[in-house]
Amino acid sequence: MHKLNFKQEITKVVSLIHNNFRSAKKASKLRIEQVDEGYEVVKIANIGLTPPLGLEGAIVLRGDYGGEFAMSAFSGEVAKHIAAFRSKNQENLPTVYNMIEQICEESELLLVKVKIYPSGGALCSNLYFVGKKEVILRNFRASDAIALASFYNVPILIRKTLLEQTAKQSK
Repeated sequence: MHKLNFKQEITKVVSLIHNNFRSAKKASKLRIEQVDEGYEVVKIANIGLTPPLGLEGAIVLRGDYGGEFAMSAFSGEVAKHIAAFRSKNQENLPTVYNMIEQICEESELLLVKVKIYPSGGALCSNLYFVGKKEVILRNFRASDAIALASFYNVPILIRKTLLEQTAKQSK
């Protein structure tokens, strides 16, 4: 019973923090609805594990205009976290994501969007935060950025060229 009260109190505090940042987001140059011309907002269409062992994650990102991008070769554990976050199961937050959550709370920062882009032979991401100051974390693993976007329910943007390449390959 004590744990339930503690959890309720934490939920209230997190809610208050998010409410306080709404005004910061409105004043920010990094608006959630701001979309760069070279990017499209995508949603997670499918998430799963690749056969036969299920050690690698696979995800399909779908744009509002029908373009899709399939991504694989990332940790199966990250894929499981993304699936859990999408189903609103946020109780067993992995240590690294918990660390980011605590840093954001202490620094009064809120993740507002992530951008996925190709870099060499890999996919990278930038994470955009607002609060007391605006912060952009650059060149992080795309799978982790998608996991954080799922956890915080923020937009995922992907380079349009990636969606266009996939469309051309499927024709």
